[in-house]
Amino acid sequence: MKPPVTPEALYRALDRELARAPIDLAEAALLLAALDCPEARLDDYRAHLDTLASDVGVAAEGIDDPVAALNTVLFDRHGYDGARESYDDLDNVNLIRVIDRRRGLPVSLSILYLHAARARGWSAAGLNFPGHFLVRVGDGAGRVIVDPFHRGRRLSPERMRALLKKTNGPDAELRPEHYDAASDRAVLLRLQNNVKLRAVQGQDYDRAIRALTAMIHLAPDRFENHCDIAMLHAHRGNVITAIEVLETVIAQSPDATLRQRATGLLTTLRRRLN
Repeated sequence: MKPPVTPEALYRALDRELARAPIDLAEAALLLAALDCPEARLDDYRAHLDTLASDVGVAAEGIDDPVAALNTVLFDRHGYDGARESYDDLDNVNLIRVIDRRRGLPVSLSILYLHAARARGWSAAGLNFPGHFLVRVGDGAGRVIVDPFHRGRRLSPERMRALLKKTNGPDAELRPEHYDAASDRAVLLRLQNNVKLRAVQGQDYDRAIRALTAMIHLAPDRFENHCDIAMLHAHRGNVITAIEVLETVIAQSPDATLRQRATGLLTTLRRRLN
């Protein structure tokens, strides 16, 4: 039996994937998922991703509607859907478990949607829409905004505005930047932030540390993540590690407010060592 892959090996593989242009979004998400499923056979999940792409190609024959083909394959044929009854379950943001269970959060289902669309050569991107991840298929006047969490429902501006108010409050208003494409790194960061938040809420601090470590690999210049991981290390009793991380923030972050926060945390931790 093949031994489980180590987190260190997965982070190295993630770094190699992030060095590519463009990033293979689904492959990166599988590597992130394997941090919490080290015994999973990733080749089985890669084969499933290939099947989705192939099935979409067949479904698209004879029709000029990429969204219809994507929805038919992902939601009708393969049974994917939003995890409305278990929204906060960590399995919903782990692509391996999402594929196993055919249930996920908006961002994890969107990764599958984007993979299948791009594999067919169609233009597709996640959106910088707050609170609920959406996907844009196509460009210009022919673009379609879809909600993979609700089985690829097509969203008009009126529906987007209603969704925004539902997630961000009645005073929220739809703005042009909500239609902007999110980079693939931003999609992966949003995925991992969901893992971190749910892990912390469930007091699974080791899992939260793995998620934050991945976030630092994805965006090493976001020093707020360094501060967060330092706090978790300190909570786990890894005070020396926490101090080293905070010293890095103080030395390298351009954000004076963040450096001040790190300095305060560092002073507190050093007192604990005395």
